[in-house]
Amino acid sequence: MKDYDNDKTWKFLTTAKNIAVVGISDKPDRDSYRVSRYLKENGYEIFPVNPSLTEWEGIKAYPSLMDIPKENKIDIVDIFRKPDTVIPIVNDAAKIGARIIWFQEGVVNETAAENARKYGMNVVMDRCMMKEHYRHKH
Repeated sequence: MKDYDNDKTWKFLTTAKNIAVVGISDKPDRDSYRVSRYLKENGYEIFPVNPSLTEWEGIKAYPSLMDIPKENKIDIVDIFRKPDTVIPIVNDAAKIGARIIWFQEGVVNETAAENARKYGMNVVMDRCMMKEHYRHKH
């Protein structure tokens, strides 16, 4: 299910500043690495979330969303995880006050999306943040 049209998706991207990327990789051939690097190069503050990393591109990485210091207001939680693992991530995103849950391409979990909506978050599912940003900019 597509929650938002292109204009609303673009509004999310233009009003967001801080993006927590759950499932980020330090391997340059991975989508999560490429998308995060693109977002960083386009002015977003990236908060890497991966329990296997201590840093990503020189930025401190966090084991979970709950470990990001509270003074960093997260606008979007961008999820690069298998669909059957995302419900706890959505729950943590609600606890830290994220406004938007973004399930990357291939990440589809209707239950998690419904939970996010119940928490009052906006949901974008099965869309690539980098592709959406690039398409609207060019």
